[in-house]
Amino acid sequence: MKIKQLNRHGAISKRQLAISTRQQARGKGQMAVGNLLSNHSYSLRSQITYYKLRIANCKLPLAYCKLLIAYCILLICISSCNGKKKQQPSEKQAIENHHHTYTCPMHPEIIKDQQGTCPICGMDLVKKETGGERVVSDVTLEALLKPTNEFVVSSIPVTSIKKKEEQIEIEALGNIAYDTREAGSISSRIAGRIEKLYVRYRFQKITKGQRIMDIYSPELLTAQQNLLFLKKNDAANISMIQAAKDKLLLLGMSMQQLQQVIQSNKPSFTVSVYSNYSGHIHEASNGAPMNTAAAGMKDIALLTEELALKEGMYVQKGQSFFTVYNPGKAWALLNIYSDNQGLVKVGNTVRVVPETAPGRDFRAIINFIEPFYRKDSKTLTARVYFSNNELKIPIGSQVRATIFGNSKDAYWLPKEAVLSLGMDKVVFQKTPGGFKAAKVNTGMLHDNHIQIMDGLSAEDSVAINAQYLMDSESFIKIKN
Repeated sequence: MKIKQLNRHGAISKRQLAISTRQQARGKGQMAVGNLLSNHSYSLRSQITYYKLRIANCKLPLAYCKLLIAYCILLICISSCNGKKKQQPSEKQAIENHHHTYTCPMHPEIIKDQQGTCPICGMDLVKKETGGERVVSDVTLEALLKPTNEFVVSSIPVTSIKKKEEQIEIEALGNIAYDTREAGSISSRIAGRIEKLYVRYRFQKITKGQRIMDIYSPELLTAQQNLLFLKKNDAANISMIQAAKDKLLLLGMSMQQLQQVIQSNKPSFTVSVYSNYSGHIHEASNGAPMNTAAAGMKDIALLTEELALKEGMYVQKGQSFFTVYNPGKAWALLNIYSDNQGLVKVGNTVRVVPETAPGRDFRAIINFIEPFYRKDSKTLTARVYFSNNELKIPIGSQVRATIFGNSKDAYWLPKEAVLSLGMDKVVFQKTPGGFKAAKVNTGMLHDNHIQIMDGLSAEDSVAINAQYLMDSESFIKIKN
Protein backbone atom coordinates (compact mmCIF):
# COMPACT_ATOMS: atom_id res chain seq x y z
CA MET A 1 0.00 0.00 0.00
CA LYS A 2 2.84 2.39 0.85
CA ILE A 3 4.61 1.58 -2.42
CA LYS A 4 1.44 2.35 -4.41
CA GLN A 5 1.05 5.71 -2.65
CA LEU A 6 4.67 6.55 -3.44
CA ASN A 7 4.14 5.75 -7.13
CA ARG A 8 1.13 8.08 -7.27
CA HIS A 9 3.43 10.90 -6.24
CA GLY A 10 5.70 10.01 -9.14
CA ALA A 11 8.71 9.08 -7.05
CA ILE A 12 10.28 5.58 -7.34
CA SER A 13 9.43 2.45 -9.36
CA LYS A 14 9.32 -1.06 -7.89
CA ARG A 15 12.48 -2.00 -9.73
CA GLN A 16 14.50 0.86 -8.21
CA LEU A 17 13.17 -0.03 -4.74
CA ALA A 18 14.19 -3.65 -5.19
CA ILE A 19 17.73 -2.64 -6.27
CA SER A 20 18.11 -0.42 -3.24
CA THR A 21 16.80 -3.17 -0.92
CA ARG A 22 19.28 -5.68 -2.32
CA GLN A 23 22.13 -3.25 -1.68
CA GLN A 24 21.05 -3.03 1.97
CA ALA A 25 20.66 -6.80 2.24
CA ARG A 26 24.24 -7.33 1.03
CA GLY A 27 25.46 -5.56 4.20
CA LYS A 28 26.66 -2.23 2.84
CA GLY A 29 24.83 -0.43 5.68
CA GLN A 30 24.38 2.75 3.63
CA MET A 31 21.76 3.89 1.15
CA ALA A 32 22.67 5.12 -2.34
CA VAL A 33 21.41 8.60 -1.57
CA GLY A 34 23.87 10.48 -3.78
CA ASN A 35 23.16 8.35 -6.86
CA LEU A 36 19.42 8.76 -6.48
CA LEU A 37 19.70 12.52 -6.15
CA SER A 38 22.08 12.94 -9.06
CA ASN A 39 20.27 10.63 -11.53
CA HIS A 40 16.62 11.48 -10.83
CA SER A 41 14.66 14.63 -10.23
CA TYR A 42 11.78 14.21 -7.84
CA SER A 43 9.51 16.50 -5.90
CA LEU A 44 10.68 17.27 -2.40
CA ARG A 45 7.58 15.71 -0.83
CA SER A 46 7.95 12.41 -2.74
CA GLN A 47 11.63 12.04 -1.85
CA ILE A 48 11.03 12.65 1.86
CA THR A 49 8.21 10.07 1.86
CA TYR A 50 10.50 7.58 0.15
CA TYR A 51 13.28 7.93 2.69
CA LYS A 52 10.84 7.65 5.61
CA LEU A 53 9.64 4.33 4.18
CA ARG A 54 13.21 3.04 3.79
CA ILE A 55 14.17 4.04 7.30
CA ALA A 56 11.06 2.33 8.67
CA ASN A 57 11.95 -0.89 6.89
CA CYS A 58 15.56 -0.76 8.09
CA LYS A 59 14.54 -0.44 11.78
CA LEU A 60 17.48 1.88 12.67
CA PRO A 61 17.78 3.80 15.98
CA LEU A 62 15.63 6.93 16.21
CA ALA A 63 18.48 9.45 16.61
CA TYR A 64 20.31 8.07 13.62
CA CYS A 65 17.13 8.15 11.54
CA LYS A 66 16.50 11.82 12.35
CA LEU A 67 20.05 12.76 11.40
CA LEU A 68 19.79 10.85 8.13
CA ILE A 69 16.49 12.54 7.24
CA ALA A 70 17.99 16.01 7.86
CA TYR A 71 20.99 15.18 5.69
CA CYS A 72 18.74 14.06 2.82
CA ILE A 73 16.63 17.20 3.02
CA LEU A 74 19.78 19.38 2.87
CA LEU A 75 21.09 17.59 -0.24
CA ILE A 76 17.77 17.93 -2.00
CA CYS A 77 17.64 21.69 -1.31
CA ILE A 78 21.18 22.24 -2.64
CA SER A 79 20.42 20.28 -5.81
CA SER A 80 17.27 22.30 -6.54
CA CYS A 81 19.10 25.64 -6.02
CA ASN A 82 21.84 24.66 -8.47
CA GLY A 83 19.27 23.79 -11.09
CA LYS A 84 17.66 27.20 -10.80
CA LYS A 85 21.00 28.98 -11.11
CA LYS A 86 21.85 27.09 -14.27
CA GLN A 87 18.56 28.08 -15.85
CA GLN A 88 18.84 31.82 -15.07
CA PRO A 89 21.52 32.80 -17.67
CA SER A 90 19.77 31.03 -20.51
CA GLU A 91 16.47 32.67 -19.61
CA LYS A 92 18.09 36.09 -19.40
CA GLN A 93 19.84 35.55 -22.72
CA ALA A 94 16.60 34.47 -24.35
CA ILE A 95 14.91 37.63 -23.11
CA GLU A 96 17.74 39.83 -24.39
CA ASN A 97 17.81 38.12 -27.78
CA HIS A 98 14.07 38.50 -28.10
CA HIS A 99 14.11 42.29 -27.75
CA HIS A 100 16.01 43.80 -30.70
CA THR A 101 15.68 47.34 -31.99
CA TYR A 102 16.80 48.71 -35.32
CA THR A 103 17.96 52.24 -36.12
CA CYS A 104 19.30 54.32 -39.03
CA PRO A 105 23.07 55.03 -39.07
CA MET A 106 22.44 58.54 -40.39
CA HIS A 107 19.35 59.34 -38.33
CA PRO A 108 19.63 57.73 -34.86
CA GLU A 109 16.27 59.14 -33.83
CA ILE A 110 14.59 56.55 -36.10
CA ILE A 111 14.05 53.42 -33.94
CA LYS A 112 11.95 50.39 -34.94
CA ASP A 113 11.44 46.90 -33.56
CA GLN A 114 11.92 45.20 -36.93
CA GLN A 115 14.12 45.48 -39.97
CA GLY A 116 13.27 47.93 -42.73
CA THR A 117 14.39 51.18 -44.33
CA CYS A 118 14.77 54.69 -42.97
CA PRO A 119 11.78 56.88 -43.87
CA ILE A 120 14.11 59.91 -44.21
CA CYS A 121 17.06 58.74 -46.29
CA GLY A 122 15.99 55.25 -47.36
CA MET A 123 19.02 53.47 -45.85
CA ASP A 124 18.66 49.96 -44.42
CA LEU A 125 18.16 49.90 -40.67
CA VAL A 126 20.83 48.20 -38.59
CA LYS A 127 20.53 46.34 -35.32
CA LYS A 128 20.99 48.51 -32.26
CA GLU A 129 22.90 46.78 -29.51
CA THR A 130 21.01 47.16 -26.23
CA GLY A 131 21.19 45.52 -22.88
CA GLY A 132 24.75 44.30 -23.32
CA GLU A 133 27.01 45.46 -20.52
CA ARG A 134 30.72 44.96 -20.92
CA VAL A 135 32.74 44.73 -17.74
CA VAL A 136 36.34 45.88 -18.02
CA SER A 137 38.16 44.04 -15.28
CA ASP A 138 41.74 45.11 -16.01
CA VAL A 139 41.18 48.89 -15.77
CA THR A 140 41.41 50.53 -12.38
CA LEU A 141 39.60 53.64 -11.23
CA GLU A 142 42.93 55.41 -10.91
CA ALA A 143 43.61 54.87 -14.61
CA LEU A 144 40.20 56.19 -15.62
CA LEU A 145 40.68 59.37 -13.57
CA LYS A 146 43.98 60.29 -15.23
CA PRO A 147 43.92 63.23 -17.75
CA THR A 148 43.41 62.21 -21.38
CA ASN A 149 46.47 64.16 -22.46
CA GLU A 150 48.68 61.99 -20.24
CA PHE A 151 47.05 58.55 -20.18
CA VAL A 152 44.80 56.69 -22.63
CA VAL A 153 42.77 53.56 -21.93
CA SER A 154 42.66 51.46 -25.12
CA SER A 155 43.07 47.94 -26.48
CA ILE A 156 44.86 48.97 -29.69
CA PRO A 157 47.54 46.53 -30.95
CA VAL A 158 51.13 47.19 -29.91
CA THR A 159 54.56 46.84 -31.45
CA SER A 160 58.18 47.27 -30.37
CA ILE A 161 61.40 48.60 -31.87
CA LYS A 162 63.52 46.23 -33.95
CA LYS A 163 67.22 46.51 -34.66
CA LYS A 164 68.28 45.77 -38.23
CA GLU A 165 70.57 47.07 -40.96
CA GLU A 166 68.80 48.80 -43.80
CA GLN A 167 70.24 49.46 -47.25
CA ILE A 168 69.25 53.04 -47.84
CA GLU A 169 68.32 54.27 -51.30
CA ILE A 170 67.40 57.92 -51.06
CA GLU A 171 64.94 59.34 -53.56
CA ALA A 172 65.41 62.99 -54.45
CA LEU A 173 63.96 65.51 -56.86
CA GLY A 174 65.81 68.35 -58.52
CA ASN A 175 66.41 70.32 -61.67
CA ILE A 176 69.11 70.98 -64.26
CA ALA A 177 71.10 74.22 -64.04
CA TYR A 178 74.09 75.77 -65.77
CA ASP A 179 77.51 74.96 -64.38
CA THR A 180 78.59 78.36 -63.10
CA ARG A 181 82.23 77.29 -63.24
CA GLU A 182 81.96 77.54 -67.03
CA ALA A 183 80.30 80.98 -67.05
CA GLY A 184 82.09 83.98 -68.57
CA SER A 185 81.48 87.72 -68.57
CA ILE A 186 81.68 90.25 -71.41
CA SER A 187 82.46 93.75 -70.17
CA SER A 188 83.73 97.08 -71.42
CA ARG A 189 87.28 98.25 -70.71
CA ILE A 190 86.54 101.78 -71.79
CA ALA A 191 83.76 104.33 -71.45
CA GLY A 192 81.91 105.28 -74.59
CA ARG A 193 78.85 104.93 -76.79
CA ILE A 194 77.56 101.80 -78.50
CA GLU A 195 77.73 102.37 -82.23
CA LYS A 196 76.81 98.86 -83.38
CA LEU A 197 75.29 95.92 -81.50
CA TYR A 198 75.53 92.45 -83.06
CA VAL A 199 73.42 90.44 -80.53
CA ARG A 200 69.70 91.14 -80.38
CA TYR A 201 67.92 88.85 -77.90
CA ARG A 202 68.44 86.92 -74.72
CA PHE A 203 69.79 83.37 -74.79
CA GLN A 204 71.23 83.97 -78.24
CA LYS A 205 73.93 81.41 -78.93
CA ILE A 206 77.40 82.80 -79.61
CA THR A 207 80.82 81.31 -80.19
CA LYS A 208 84.27 82.23 -78.99
CA GLY A 209 85.75 85.14 -81.01
CA GLN A 210 82.37 86.42 -82.22
CA ARG A 211 81.96 90.22 -82.46
CA ILE A 212 79.50 91.55 -79.91
CA MET A 213 79.49 95.36 -80.40
CA ASP A 214 81.41 98.38 -81.64
CA ILE A 215 82.09 101.22 -79.15
CA TYR A 216 83.14 104.79 -79.84
CA SER A 217 85.43 106.01 -77.07
CA PRO A 218 87.16 109.43 -76.92
CA GLU A 219 89.73 107.95 -74.53
CA LEU A 220 90.65 105.20 -76.98
CA LEU A 221 90.80 107.70 -79.86
CA THR A 222 93.22 109.89 -77.89
CA ALA A 223 95.47 106.91 -77.14
CA GLN A 224 95.64 106.02 -80.83
CA GLN A 225 96.58 109.58 -81.76
CA ASN A 226 99.39 109.54 -79.17
CA LEU A 227 100.81 106.34 -80.70
CA LEU A 228 100.73 107.80 -84.21
CA PHE A 229 102.37 111.02 -83.00
CA LEU A 230 105.25 109.13 -81.43
CA LYS A 231 105.69 106.97 -84.51
CA LYS A 232 105.89 110.10 -86.66
CA ASN A 233 107.95 112.49 -84.53
CA ASP A 234 110.01 110.24 -82.21
CA ALA A 235 110.42 106.94 -83.97
CA ALA A 236 113.67 106.26 -82.11
CA ASN A 237 111.93 106.34 -78.74
CA ILE A 238 111.08 102.64 -78.76
CA SER A 239 110.10 102.47 -75.08
CA MET A 240 107.51 105.24 -75.42
CA ILE A 241 106.09 103.68 -78.57
CA GLN A 242 105.85 100.26 -76.87
CA ALA A 243 104.10 101.81 -73.86
CA ALA A 244 101.56 103.45 -76.17
CA LYS A 245 100.87 100.08 -77.84
CA ASP A 246 100.45 98.31 -74.50
CA LYS A 247 97.98 100.97 -73.41
CA LEU A 248 95.81 100.40 -76.46
CA LEU A 249 95.86 96.62 -75.90
CA LEU A 250 94.87 97.09 -72.27
CA LEU A 251 92.00 99.35 -73.32
CA GLY A 252 90.50 96.46 -75.26
CA MET A 253 91.93 96.86 -78.75
CA SER A 254 92.97 93.60 -80.38
CA MET A 255 96.41 93.06 -81.91
CA GLN A 256 94.85 92.91 -85.37
CA GLN A 257 93.16 96.28 -84.87
CA LEU A 258 96.42 97.77 -83.56
CA GLN A 259 98.37 96.61 -86.59
CA GLN A 260 95.70 98.04 -88.85
CA VAL A 261 96.00 101.48 -87.15
CA ILE A 262 99.81 101.49 -87.49
CA GLN A 263 99.71 100.43 -91.13
CA SER A 264 96.99 102.87 -92.16
CA ASN A 265 98.48 105.62 -90.01
CA LYS A 266 94.92 106.64 -89.16
CA PRO A 267 93.07 106.21 -85.84
CA SER A 268 89.98 104.03 -85.65
CA PHE A 269 86.94 105.82 -84.30
CA THR A 270 85.38 102.61 -82.90
CA VAL A 271 86.73 99.56 -81.22
CA SER A 272 85.10 96.14 -81.44
CA VAL A 273 84.29 94.00 -78.40
CA TYR A 274 84.66 90.24 -78.92
CA SER A 275 83.49 87.24 -76.88
CA ASN A 276 86.05 84.97 -75.28
CA TYR A 277 83.44 82.26 -74.56
CA SER A 278 80.92 80.05 -76.32
CA GLY A 279 77.41 79.59 -75.02
CA HIS A 280 74.14 81.43 -74.43
CA ILE A 281 73.89 85.17 -73.85
CA HIS A 282 72.37 86.30 -70.54
CA GLU A 283 72.15 89.87 -69.37
CA ALA A 284 74.57 90.51 -66.54
CA SER A 285 72.90 91.11 -63.20
CA ASN A 286 75.77 92.98 -61.57
CA GLY A 287 76.04 95.68 -64.17
CA ALA A 288 74.51 99.09 -63.70
CA PRO A 289 71.15 99.35 -65.46
CA MET A 290 70.92 101.42 -68.60
CA ASN A 291 67.64 102.88 -67.35
CA THR A 292 64.78 102.06 -65.02
CA ALA A 293 62.91 100.07 -67.66
CA ALA A 294 65.91 97.84 -68.24
CA ALA A 295 66.24 97.21 -64.51
CA GLY A 296 62.64 96.03 -64.28
CA MET A 297 63.13 93.59 -67.15
CA LYS A 298 65.51 91.45 -65.09
CA ASP A 299 62.56 89.65 -63.53
CA ILE A 300 61.59 88.13 -66.88
CA ALA A 301 64.24 85.41 -66.89
CA LEU A 302 62.61 82.68 -68.91
CA LEU A 303 61.16 84.71 -71.76
CA THR A 304 62.98 85.46 -75.01
CA GLU A 305 62.76 89.22 -74.70
CA GLU A 306 64.73 91.90 -76.44
CA LEU A 307 67.87 93.07 -74.72
CA ALA A 308 67.84 96.10 -72.51
CA LEU A 309 71.13 97.13 -74.12
CA LYS A 310 70.51 99.22 -77.26
CA GLU A 311 72.61 100.96 -79.88
CA GLY A 312 73.36 104.57 -78.95
CA MET A 313 73.52 103.91 -75.25
CA TYR A 314 76.56 104.92 -73.23
CA VAL A 315 78.52 102.44 -71.19
CA GLN A 316 80.95 102.88 -68.33
CA LYS A 317 84.46 101.56 -67.97
CA GLY A 318 84.39 98.11 -66.38
CA GLN A 319 80.66 97.67 -66.92
CA SER A 320 79.59 94.06 -67.55
CA PHE A 321 77.25 93.68 -70.51
CA PHE A 322 76.52 89.96 -70.71
CA THR A 323 77.14 86.66 -68.96
CA VAL A 324 77.78 83.65 -71.20
CA TYR A 325 76.78 80.17 -69.99
CA ASN A 326 77.93 76.97 -71.62
CA PRO A 327 74.95 74.56 -72.02
CA GLY A 328 77.35 71.66 -72.59
CA LYS A 329 78.46 71.83 -68.96
CA ALA A 330 75.64 71.53 -66.44
CA TRP A 331 74.83 70.17 -63.04
CA ALA A 332 71.81 68.58 -61.40
CA LEU A 333 70.69 70.30 -58.22
CA LEU A 334 69.11 67.68 -55.95
CA ASN A 335 66.96 68.61 -52.96
CA ILE A 336 67.84 66.55 -49.88
CA TYR A 337 65.29 66.63 -47.06
CA SER A 338 66.41 66.95 -43.46
CA ASP A 339 65.57 63.30 -42.65
CA ASN A 340 68.18 62.06 -45.13
CA GLN A 341 70.86 64.74 -44.89
CA GLY A 342 73.03 62.69 -42.56
CA LEU A 343 73.28 59.88 -45.13
CA VAL A 344 74.23 61.88 -48.22
CA LYS A 345 77.97 62.34 -48.69
CA VAL A 346 80.25 63.59 -51.42
CA GLY A 347 81.14 60.71 -53.68
CA ASN A 348 77.83 58.80 -53.43
CA THR A 349 76.70 57.26 -56.71
CA VAL A 350 73.59 58.80 -58.23
CA ARG A 351 71.26 57.65 -60.98
CA VAL A 352 69.57 60.64 -62.63
CA VAL A 353 66.40 60.27 -64.71
CA PRO A 354 65.53 63.38 -66.78
CA GLU A 355 61.90 64.38 -67.01
CA THR A 356 62.18 65.13 -70.71
CA ALA A 357 63.83 61.81 -71.60
CA PRO A 358 63.12 59.07 -68.99
CA GLY A 359 64.86 56.47 -71.12
CA ARG A 360 68.16 58.38 -71.19
CA ASP A 361 69.10 58.17 -67.53
CA PHE A 362 72.74 58.44 -66.56
CA ARG A 363 74.97 57.80 -63.56
CA ALA A 364 77.23 60.28 -61.85
CA ILE A 365 78.48 61.12 -58.36
CA ILE A 366 77.71 63.87 -55.87
CA ASN A 367 80.44 66.46 -56.28
CA PHE A 368 79.42 69.10 -53.79
CA ILE A 369 76.88 69.64 -50.98
CA GLU A 370 75.95 73.25 -50.31
CA PRO A 371 76.52 74.04 -46.60
CA PHE A 372 73.43 76.25 -46.29
CA TYR A 373 69.72 76.38 -47.03
CA ARG A 374 68.71 78.36 -50.07
CA LYS A 375 66.22 81.17 -49.72
CA ASP A 376 62.64 79.98 -49.12
CA SER A 377 63.82 76.36 -49.04
CA LYS A 378 63.97 73.80 -46.24
CA THR A 379 66.11 71.31 -48.13
CA LEU A 380 69.84 70.90 -48.61
CA THR A 381 71.13 71.12 -52.19
CA ALA A 382 73.57 68.59 -53.61
CA ARG A 383 75.33 69.23 -56.94
CA VAL A 384 75.98 66.55 -59.53
CA TYR A 385 78.28 67.68 -62.37
CA PHE A 386 77.90 66.08 -65.80
CA SER A 387 78.54 66.75 -69.48
CA ASN A 388 75.45 67.81 -71.39
CA ASN A 389 76.97 67.84 -74.87
CA GLU A 390 75.37 64.53 -75.87
CA LEU A 391 72.39 64.36 -73.53
CA LYS A 392 71.08 67.80 -74.55
CA ILE A 393 68.90 68.04 -71.43
CA PRO A 394 67.11 71.42 -71.37
CA ILE A 395 68.31 73.73 -68.64
CA GLY A 396 65.65 74.10 -65.95
CA SER A 397 63.97 70.74 -66.59
CA GLN A 398 63.05 68.49 -63.67
CA VAL A 399 64.93 65.31 -62.79
CA ARG A 400 64.41 62.39 -60.42
CA ALA A 401 67.43 60.85 -58.75
CA THR A 402 68.27 57.81 -56.62
CA ILE A 403 71.29 58.03 -54.32
CA PHE A 404 73.06 54.73 -53.55
CA GLY A 405 75.83 53.49 -51.28
CA ASN A 406 74.33 53.95 -47.83
CA SER A 407 73.41 51.53 -45.06
CA LYS A 408 72.10 52.12 -41.57
CA ASP A 409 72.19 49.74 -38.60
CA ALA A 410 69.72 51.11 -36.07
CA TYR A 411 66.48 50.58 -34.17
CA TRP A 412 63.38 51.05 -36.32
CA LEU A 413 59.70 51.63 -35.58
CA PRO A 414 56.72 52.02 -37.96
CA LYS A 415 56.28 55.68 -38.70
CA GLU A 416 52.57 55.52 -37.76
CA ALA A 417 53.61 54.71 -34.19
CA VAL A 418 55.38 58.07 -33.80
CA LEU A 419 53.41 61.28 -33.41
CA SER A 420 55.01 64.60 -34.30
CA LEU A 421 54.32 67.56 -32.00
CA GLY A 422 56.51 69.98 -33.93
CA MET A 423 59.89 69.93 -32.25
CA ASP A 424 59.06 66.84 -30.17
CA LYS A 425 58.22 63.29 -31.22
CA VAL A 426 56.14 61.06 -28.92
CA VAL A 427 54.88 57.48 -28.78
CA PHE A 428 52.20 55.89 -26.60
CA GLN A 429 53.95 53.37 -24.39
CA LYS A 430 52.03 50.39 -23.02
CA THR A 431 51.64 50.40 -19.22
CA PRO A 432 49.35 48.49 -16.84
CA GLY A 433 45.84 49.75 -17.53
CA GLY A 434 46.51 51.72 -20.72
CA PHE A 435 49.02 53.86 -22.61
CA LYS A 436 51.07 56.86 -21.55
CA ALA A 437 52.77 59.42 -23.81
CA ALA A 438 56.57 59.09 -23.94
CA LYS A 439 59.05 61.36 -25.71
CA VAL A 440 61.53 59.79 -28.14
CA ASN A 441 64.43 61.05 -30.22
CA THR A 442 64.11 60.08 -33.86
CA GLY A 443 66.50 59.97 -36.78
CA MET A 444 65.93 59.35 -40.45
CA LEU A 445 62.77 58.15 -42.18
CA HIS A 446 63.06 55.23 -44.59
CA ASP A 447 60.53 52.91 -46.24
CA ASN A 448 57.65 53.71 -43.82
CA HIS A 449 59.97 53.18 -40.83
CA ILE A 450 61.52 55.79 -38.59
CA GLN A 451 64.78 55.48 -36.69
CA ILE A 452 64.53 55.57 -32.88
CA MET A 453 67.69 56.97 -31.32
CA ASP A 454 66.64 57.35 -27.68
CA GLY A 455 63.62 57.01 -25.40
CA LEU A 456 62.67 53.32 -25.86
CA SER A 457 64.17 49.93 -25.16
CA ALA A 458 63.65 46.63 -26.95
CA GLU A 459 61.32 45.43 -24.16
CA ASP A 460 58.97 48.42 -24.38
CA SER A 461 55.70 48.08 -26.27
CA VAL A 462 54.05 51.04 -27.98
CA ALA A 463 50.77 51.59 -29.80
CA ILE A 464 51.04 50.62 -33.44
CA ASN A 465 49.19 53.80 -34.50
CA ALA A 466 49.63 56.85 -32.31
CA GLN A 467 47.05 58.92 -34.19
CA TYR A 468 44.22 56.78 -32.83
CA LEU A 469 45.13 57.63 -29.25
CA MET A 470 45.45 61.39 -29.62
CA ASP A 471 42.68 63.53 -28.18
CA SER A 472 41.70 66.10 -30.79
CA GLU A 473 40.63 68.63 -28.17
CA SER A 474 43.69 68.55 -25.90
CA PHE A 475 47.43 68.78 -26.07
CA ILE A 476 49.60 65.81 -25.25
CA LYS A 477 51.52 66.29 -22.03
CA ILE A 478 54.79 64.43 -21.65
CA LYS A 479 56.06 63.45 -18.22
CA ASN A 480 59.84 63.16 -18.02
